[in-house]
Amino acid sequence: MRRTIAVIEDEATIAAAVAARLRGEGFDVETAADGPSGVELCRRIKPDLVVLDVMLPGFDGLEVCRRIQGERPVPVIMLTARDAETDVLIGLGVGADDYITKPFSPRELVARIKALLRRSEQSGKGGDDAVIRHEDVAIDRARRRVRRGEDTVHLTPTEFDLLVHLAINKGEVFAREELLGDVWGYADPYGVRTVDSHVRALRKKLGPGIVRTVHGVGYALGEVDSEP
Repeated sequence: MRRTIAVIEDEATIAAAVAARLRGEGFDVETAADGPSGVELCRRIKPDLVVLDVMLPGFDGLEVCRRIQGERPVPVIMLTARDAETDVLIGLGVGADDYITKPFSPRELVARIKALLRRSEQSGKGGDDAVIRHEDVAIDRARRRVRRGEDTVHLTPTEFDLLVHLAINKGEVFAREELLGDVWGYADPYGVRTVDSHVRALRKKLGPGIVRTVHGVGYALGEVDSEP
């Protein structure tokens, strides 16, 4: 089944290059060059994934992401020229699943798109019915919902998958490269910054004490298992 991708990018040369590469990979692609037309495009074609620039005329990519996710959940990869941590965290907070910094390799973008589509497909098939609990956090894998105490915590699909992976391996420390392969599904030494950004977003939503940093190693949920 051919997948449809919306590319929302105001720089015509970048939009054309990305669209051509994705069509060469077997995707159907449609483009938009500003915020309002990007939202309308997503309403019209209901894409399987959106490649979305942060800086757009009309209104920016963060607002586009907020609007399209409010109408219909869809995987989003954000393109940012600034690589500012604030932009990344806000993007993840409004529903983006991943981000890539300009200038980027078309090959890298394709790898991330394919990995995100694979994860979305696996998530759509449902998972274990068990509810995983850690302290006052309850992770409902079947419904893909998270609660902390009495409050529902809204996570992006990637944040949820990252939290589940750490939770089912509670006490195990994962290097960033391991998480990138296990959760994101691709190997890219530059992608470790994506892992860090998602961990920061998780901590912002769940509180600082849930996901632990093991300095010089990586991340873990709960107390780290001691050496035998």
